[in-house]
Amino acid sequence: MSDEFDFTSIGRMQKFHTADGLIFIGHLKSLLEAEGIACSVRNEMLIGGSGELPPNECWPELWVLHDTDVLSARKLIEGVLNCPPDLGFEWQCSHCQEESEAQFTACWKCGSLRR
Repeated sequence: MSDEFDFTSIGRMQKFHTADGLIFIGHLKSLLEAEGIACSVRNEMLIGGSGELPPNECWPELWVLHDTDVLSARKLIEGVLNCPPDLGFEWQCSHCQEESEAQFTACWKCGSLRR
């Protein structure tokens, strides 16, 4: 029995997404794998070539291994990229009663922490 991978079983791979950071590409890869979509990251170590090569040519790339999964992957990732973060609701400072926006953890007026 051979340890070699049979690439004929995966169909045509497609470059799916590229970004300037490996962390974000890794996050997208995890999301796809959680949904059973086989994918691979390329250019993980190419960032060292920046300067000699154009920076965007060194960015990590996410590839979907099965062309039949591309549509499902695109829907999933578009949902993630287009979803605004849930910041909660505006809140009122318990010290000075000033209203603050949801993303703040301290009152902008008196500095008291959100409770």
